[in-house]
Amino acid sequence: MNTLNFDNQFVKQLPVDKVEENYPRQVQGACYSWVKPKHMQAPAMVAYSTEAAELLGLTEQDCESSSFLNVFSGNEQLDGMQAYASCYGGHQFGNWAGQLGDGRAINLGDIINQQGERWALQLKGAGPTPYSRTADGLAVLRSSIREFLCSEAMYHLGVPTTRALSLVTTGEEVVRDVMYDGNPAPELGAVVCRLAPSFTRFGHFQYYAQQESGLLKQFVDYTISTDFPHLLKAGAELDKQTYLTWFQEVCDTTCDMIVGWMRVGFVHGVMNTDNMSILGLTIDYGPYGWLESYDPNWTPNTTDSQHHRYAFGQQAQIAHWNLYQLANAIYSLIDEVEPLEKILNGYAEKHQCQWNLMMVQKLGFSKVLGDDADNDVVQTLFAFFAEHETDMTLFFRQLIQLKTADFSQAIELLSVSFYAEIMNEKATALLKEWLTKYHQRTTADPTTQEQRQTLMQRVNPKYVLRNYLAQQAIEKAEQGHYAMVHELMSALKNPYDEQPQYEHLAQKRPDWAKHKVGCSMLSCSS
Repeated sequence: MNTLNFDNQFVKQLPVDKVEENYPRQVQGACYSWVKPKHMQAPAMVAYSTEAAELLGLTEQDCESSSFLNVFSGNEQLDGMQAYASCYGGHQFGNWAGQLGDGRAINLGDIINQQGERWALQLKGAGPTPYSRTADGLAVLRSSIREFLCSEAMYHLGVPTTRALSLVTTGEEVVRDVMYDGNPAPELGAVVCRLAPSFTRFGHFQYYAQQESGLLKQFVDYTISTDFPHLLKAGAELDKQTYLTWFQEVCDTTCDMIVGWMRVGFVHGVMNTDNMSILGLTIDYGPYGWLESYDPNWTPNTTDSQHHRYAFGQQAQIAHWNLYQLANAIYSLIDEVEPLEKILNGYAEKHQCQWNLMMVQKLGFSKVLGDDADNDVVQTLFAFFAEHETDMTLFFRQLIQLKTADFSQAIELLSVSFYAEIMNEKATALLKEWLTKYHQRTTADPTTQEQRQTLMQRVNPKYVLRNYLAQQAIEKAEQGHYAMVHELMSALKNPYDEQPQYEHLAQKRPDWAKHKVGCSMLSCSS
């Protein structure tokens, strides 16, 4: 533990809040405030990620130590740690919210590992900060399990994400109103330690752009030099072209992340600009969900139940909108509209190309055709999904084994992904139409059946963190039983493998979970 090499450039290079007391306030002209984690009464280990620990050069022996537990519950600080909370703003549900900041996250500092990689350590749920507003800065076991499991699950799925090192209970109770319906109740408190090369958000740049102290340029220059060093030219100062190249990369990595979400059926649920990583990482696992029955209008977030702003099918457009807000924030450094608009327009084109490629790979085709053949196949399939409730993950996984256009054989193979036993006439006609088109397209593709299956197995996971599975693990953990948390961790490390021992974790959503809180309905309460 004492071998961690801290290199805290954020606090070394950027201005600090001059007020040292920890109370809610507006902060101007500073990027962060000093703050210490709350001392927890009786921390206890729930789980840790050996893969995330390896990024820091920590062994399983380290993770089992009392020092590890105390440090990553917030009760102890290692030499070199400099705990702080950063200041940022953001748009929430399309409206400017002003100052937000790390209200429930406390940064412990950055380490440089043996490979020369930078990893920022952050505790979520470790107590109040100047940015907590009216909240307590704490987190409950329920939401902490969801963050811990999903961070690591997304990594193993190949989707860009922040990582989760550890999950500990605090021995204290935290009062939360789960559904905001006037029924607050005490829950078990918990702390997650999460890792990322940087936790910088779009909202940092938005907030600093509104200040007159030159803070925006200072922060952009810091971000490029620290998180995008490959854009630096030896001996040259950062200029307009550097900023444009940087913005282009942010757009590209954001696009990559969104296509990854769509590929595996992930719905973030709260894509506010303060929840958008400048590195294109999935960040802030709050009211997320997994698309089980295919519905592009589905959102897991009860706060978004009326407008569906952050629904599955809206995620690419919302990311584009958020990038526009980032472009507005950095405009003063460019002072030209046209180059920023060109990059933003390129995002839409890039996303369409990548989405097309992703979909044909899910279907087992080696390349995108230049005509409308692929789009016709995809849209006919979506039309079937809209008519007959179908589990997206299971359908594409079963499709790997499809070898014929014969309707009865296809039904037998694919039926495990259907939520309704009886298929109406329209759905039947759509499925028959799709099977014909799909068979024609596969025969036109140069790949063999074996090659197609290999391709499909690489992009269509069998195991995802289904909402009802996460809820079952939570309910057991709240009773002190963590076996299911560990079982899910183990299965989700190899989401593309068959893993017969975990077959029970690759089943459709059961009927009881369709409208159950925590399975289909989630809030930002944590």
